Amino acid sequence: LLKTYDELGIFDVSVELIVESVLYDGIDSASHEGFKELHHKPYSKFTGTFSCSYLYQSPSLDKNLYIWLNDETPVQAFSCSCDFTQKAMLKEDNGTIADCTASDAYSAYVRVVNQSIYCNHCEVEDYIIIRSSSFNTNDSGTQNSHNCVVLSLLTNTGEPGTKSGLNWGQRNKRNKNEAYIPLPSKVARSGFFPLEKQHFLAVTDDYHTLQLRVEQQNDKAITTPASNALLGEYFRNRLGLPNGAYVHACDLQAYGRTDVAFYKIDEEQYYMDFSPKIKGLNDV
Repeated sequence: LLKTYDELGIFDVSVELIVESVLYDGIDSASHEGFKELHHKPYSKFTGTFSCSYLYQSPSLDKNLYIWLNDETPVQAFSCSCDFTQKAMLKEDNGTIADCTASDAYSAYVRVVNQSIYCNHCEVEDYIIIRSSSFNTNDSGTQNSHNCVVLSLLTNTGEPGTKSGLNWGQRNKRNKNEAYIPLPSKVARSGFFPLEKQHFLAVTDDYHTLQLRVEQQNDKAITTPASNALLGEYFRNRLGLPNGAYVHACDLQAYGRTDVAFYKIDEEQYYMDFSPKIKGLNDV
């Protein structure tokens, strides 16, 4: 949402989210780590921050409340059965939405604030159940064409692109860490990844979380939309290269892998495997 505001030139918007469903069901560790990664960090120099809290004490609200504030003054509010997710928001039938009194809705929000805890609080696990998000790629059916795609980090020359892919930023006046994962048009059209600038969360084999998006002309690239450099930093760290270094095929081969695999967990969550296939120099 903040990225969309940024691209539309709508500035100085902050989001404060209280997640209610964790009260009884807990939260999976992948989503939890994703919220922590975004918490209190400005999405860009133009937007405000995002904060996330978990409701840990009853009573909860009957419906979701969406409240707009101008500074600290509530100006408009909606009661809605729709969850604050892309999947729920973008579907045609997204539940019931009704206007409600902004001041009353904000009062309800303030009451709930006192029953919530920030997602990055040092004692959050004493209040909320954090469920494991472990993903076994050997589970039955996970490696078929519907649940897994393998994307090469090399071009047909046998090398990464000189000014594309992992070396996207290797141009004048660009952050040399900028990178993207090349996405073949056949895979982009297959429906495996969400398109139209929808974000998705990738849990990596080394227990990181990445917010990703398919973009560029003909949906040819998987990027980290908050900053194109985040993906390049991640891969260079895995390869044992310094920030901004040019990536050669020999770097990938020494590490033990020249491609990356994505396993689809659901419409908004994926498992990204970049573990070495062979014992490389980095393992010595």
